[in-house]
Amino acid sequence: MMPARSTSIHILASVCPSSTGSSSIAQRAAEVLVGNKFTVSLFSEAEPTPLISWAVRELKAAGGVVITASHNPANFNGFKIKAPWGGSAAPETTSAVEKLVDANPPKRSDVPTDTHRMLEPAIASYKSQIALYIDLDRLRQSPSSVVVDPMHGAGGDWVESFLKGAALEVETIRKHRDPLFGGVNPEPIDSNLGRLKKRVLEKKALVGLATDGDADRVGAVNELGETMTMHDVVPLILLHLVRQRQMTGGVVRTFSQSVLLKRIAAAYNLKLYETAIGFKYIADLMLKDDILIGAEESGGIGVKDHIPERDGILNSLLFLEAIVSSGKPPSEMLRDLHREFGEFHFGRKDLRVEPAVGQQLIERLTSATPGELAGYRVTAVETTDGTKLLFDDESWLLFRQSGTEPMLRIYAEATSVAKSAALLAAGEELALRP
Repeated sequence: MMPARSTSIHILASVCPSSTGSSSIAQRAAEVLVGNKFTVSLFSEAEPTPLISWAVRELKAAGGVVITASHNPANFNGFKIKAPWGGSAAPETTSAVEKLVDANPPKRSDVPTDTHRMLEPAIASYKSQIALYIDLDRLRQSPSSVVVDPMHGAGGDWVESFLKGAALEVETIRKHRDPLFGGVNPEPIDSNLGRLKKRVLEKKALVGLATDGDADRVGAVNELGETMTMHDVVPLILLHLVRQRQMTGGVVRTFSQSVLLKRIAAAYNLKLYETAIGFKYIADLMLKDDILIGAEESGGIGVKDHIPERDGILNSLLFLEAIVSSGKPPSEMLRDLHREFGEFHFGRKDLRVEPAVGQQLIERLTSATPGELAGYRVTAVETTDGTKLLFDDESWLLFRQSGTEPMLRIYAEATSVAKSAALLAAGEELALRP
């Protein structure tokens, strides 16, 4: 049931392209909202996006605004709108807001200096929710080591704060806020996790856990210092929810997510949904149906009995819970997964391509699909979001223009590391061909 609406808006000053950029934008947004007779609660420092979404729902606010570059480069920034139910606003809401830009001269009023105090109950209840959802006592008593990497973003020491105080050794690297993210894009993928991989090996840690710039996405590094993709992490979390927690519900697989989710869902008779890429599609299903888990390739995961939102803090802890419960290191968990459900390996290439050029390639591949690629026969084409070429062993290659950057993304999932690499290389050659 949707909470009763009020004229209260909660705003976060989050990660940004300059030391004062997001804070200044958030302050100005708050002034305009106050000038238009809204009651505003303004966070006093950068906080994780899922906390803001939680606060909107808990305080029965009309909505929320998050100023953040999210996982994008430091010279980006964004204006995220959060809906009363504690998740991203629907596309029709954001479209309506966009149409109102510059429609009237802005009205501004001073924001009271103590508005952040109204948020304290929501912060406390978010912490309580995490403590209820995750078996923190079991994690804290684990005689192992964990390295956490918020990538200089809003995640800070949030994950560590839930884990310290007992046998588990926790170290957080890159926890101090840096609007330039140490010169690395704050997206928790292999190319950006060098420091985490190195520290995991140095500490002989069980796992490394990463969150993106605004802490709504998650990434992981196994005990061997190897980055785990979301095609590894999400199936392992799903199996933990089903087997250890005995939970049920639908499984939402975005267009670039793993074949393994489909196979696990079939094995446990869970309803499978496939959507276009973007967490808004997952959130929409979570609001309407009984959804156990929904996940993106880029690290956004939503789970049952929480808000319909990506939450890098909760999901970092949930993945750690899956590891500790299994009694095995992540690399062994993954080998077991592949033995039971089939071996699949994922890769991604990002090419800086202007949107119009990338879109032309995608349309050309749809209308004139090659019969084979890298020596493998193309058996079908799907166009839910971009153009996906399917092969006879359920391997696939997807071309999609990014919705947030001038970037053509090429994704591959295949039954061997070599085949995944070959498909990506062939896809890149196609994309760069004059």
